[in-house]
Amino acid sequence: MDLRIFTEPQQGATYDQQLRVARAAEDLGFGAFFRSDHYLAMGGDGLPGPTDAWVTLAGLARETSTIRLGTLVTSATFRLPGPLAIAVAQVDQMSGGRVELGLGAGWFEAEHAAYGIPFPSTGERFDRLEEQLAVVTGLWETPEGERFSQAGTHYPVADSPALPKPVQRPRPPVVVGGVGKRRTPALAARYADEFNLPFASEEVTRAQIGRVQDACREIGRDPGELVWSTALTVACGRDDAEVARRASNAGRDVEELRANGLAGSPDEVAEKLDGFAALGVSRVYLQVLDLDDLDHLELLAGLVGRG
Repeated sequence: MDLRIFTEPQQGATYDQQLRVARAAEDLGFGAFFRSDHYLAMGGDGLPGPTDAWVTLAGLARETSTIRLGTLVTSATFRLPGPLAIAVAQVDQMSGGRVELGLGAGWFEAEHAAYGIPFPSTGERFDRLEEQLAVVTGLWETPEGERFSQAGTHYPVADSPALPKPVQRPRPPVVVGGVGKRRTPALAARYADEFNLPFASEEVTRAQIGRVQDACREIGRDPGELVWSTALTVACGRDDAEVARRASNAGRDVEELRANGLAGSPDEVAEKLDGFAALGVSRVYLQVLDLDDLDHLELLAGLVGRG
């Protein structure tokens, strides 16, 4: 199973803290360093304040060498699709082809109000997400020397040179995810290289994977082309006291986290991961919220490469 480190810097993290975690994750053999794309803390004061996801990843691209980098997930409400395609392609160049784009509809209304970002209705946000996925992937996949145009209600594109190109061809991997029962599976089937269902039970995961597989078959796509992944908050420790401390630092109760995330010894965490692997999940984003606890990463690294 591919284990990746997933952070929430809007809760309070500097660029330097993120760099230390990314470098430690690289040194310890994790598959990727991913971060959320949010501008407002969800509880707490969020000091010293948010860092922009793609500015951060651009910096990390130049200060790491092998680990993959990405967002889980960039909100379609934050950026226009053309400039987003340019920015991600540039970071892909800066990293030597190590970038992945998670893209979602956006959901956190308070952060939009706090930073003057329009927050349309749910239906319109999904309409915009669908057009953004079409534009971003279309720009990347257009051969050099050809032009890209896209009719659209929100983001019409006319005669674009579709530059710059990312290093990865035909494009960087695109991650789509969520619990929506209709539009989310359809968008994943059409555009995604990876489907991610974060913070869900095995039962919910099984059902949603089934919906996405059905959506793939409806358009003639082999579901086996997709990577299936989840994201889970983790508090791993060598003893009960260490587990409790890490759960508390994540703002979670140990027993609640055992039920709805990953909590316990490395063997207990591995057993829970095995349950998701049986559903076809081959990639897990381990959400770590204390970015100063590098010992936690070292302990979790013992699970890297495990079958």
